[in-house]
Amino acid sequence: MSELVTVPGVPQPAAQRPRFHAYVDVAIVVAVLVCTNLIAHFTTIWASIAAVPIAAAVLLGLGRGRGLGWAELGLSPRHWRKGTLYSLAAIGVVLAVVAVGIALPFTRQFFLSNRYATVSGALIASMIIIPLQTVIPEELAFRGVLQGTLERVWGARGVFAAGSLLFGLWHIASSLGLTSGNAGLTGFLGGGLVGQILGIAGAVAATAAAGVAFTWLRRRSGSLLAPIAFHWSLNGIGALAAALVWHVSIG
Repeated sequence: MSELVTVPGVPQPAAQRPRFHAYVDVAIVVAVLVCTNLIAHFTTIWASIAAVPIAAAVLLGLGRGRGLGWAELGLSPRHWRKGTLYSLAAIGVVLAVVAVGIALPFTRQFFLSNRYATVSGALIASMIIIPLQTVIPEELAFRGVLQGTLERVWGARGVFAAGSLLFGLWHIASSLGLTSGNAGLTGFLGGGLVGQILGIAGAVAATAAAGVAFTWLRRRSGSLLAPIAFHWSLNGIGALAAALVWHVSIG
């Protein structure tokens, strides 16, 4: 994972090997992510629970073994303070947006997700399942290891473009039943094949855009704490908001 170094007196192909190795590192990380996604969504229930956290741990070990420093991974203690400040700001923004979304009748319907129809289920999902199974391992994998490897090859532009696109594509499988499980989306896009395709495309676009925001927070703060907090607030606070809307609607 070294930068391209031109060594006097060494033939050019040999001088290009470090750059080639960096591309190989990116390819390995992407391959692990693709395999993990397929295992998590198209095998057993236990694989769906364990695949992403295990893959994140494996990628972290690979990244360290290939020379990624703690700062490159967003895990350096010297950035914790700044990361915490950005985390609090990100959570505050999401809380404000969600509050407005719940208050407006047109947007309130999009919170009606069947998986969070009960308060207890939403609490378990928000405080345990989402952070441990989704947010923390995904941020370690994408804004940690993948970002570190991409930055060594393509710099900031590559991280924002390729990293965010890959994060969007990562959510294709998890979006297959999106419209059928959300009353607001079903009413807006329809429940047929076209509606499902539009739902998947919208999910990919939305998560790619979220990936841009996560990457920006990671680069600005230097810490994974900020994108982890923002990612959790979008999913976790969203789950609690969905349960609240269901409870009010039923009541």
